Amino acid sequence: MSTESQTATTPGSDAAGAEVIGLLHGGISVSDMDASLAFYHEGLGLPVVVDTIRNAPYLHEALALPFSELRYVLLGIPGAPGNQVELLEYRGLERMPASARPCDPGSGHVCLRVRDAAAALGRMQALGYRARSAGVVDIDSGVNAGGRLAYVADPDGFWVELLERPA
Repeated sequence: MSTESQTATTPGSDAAGAEVIGLLHGGISVSDMDASLAFYHEGLGLPVVVDTIRNAPYLHEALALPFSELRYVLLGIPGAPGNQVELLEYRGLERMPASARPCDPGSGHVCLRVRDAAAALGRMQALGYRARSAGVVDIDSGVNAGGRLAYVADPDGFWVELLERPA
């Protein structure tokens, strides 16, 4: 089986009503919301949809964490109405930075589609953010062949893929 192939399955009757019907957001825990907003909002240009402090009892129950409050920011994705990046800054409890290589289970990244990967990477590097590669990488195989990409690290080291789809 090729690494490019995918297998589609049809949910059985036991999955009725439990199927995934959309994507709302991808969440990223951050150490300093203002630094993260400099990256995601000012650097990448994602519009702030919500910026608030949350401390509802259901959050403590659902997350099973003894935080005092949570700064919660939703950022819109231009061209993808209803899809958002969620930034979470937990306050009032011990936090430890995640550290994983992209090949380590549990690591993650978010992919943002950009018009021009070189321009997006250049902007982020000019703002002081680091990239994995020396420049954009040309994609020479797979569904995005002819496109370009680069990975850039946010202030906490979470990787954001900047993908320019082929014309």
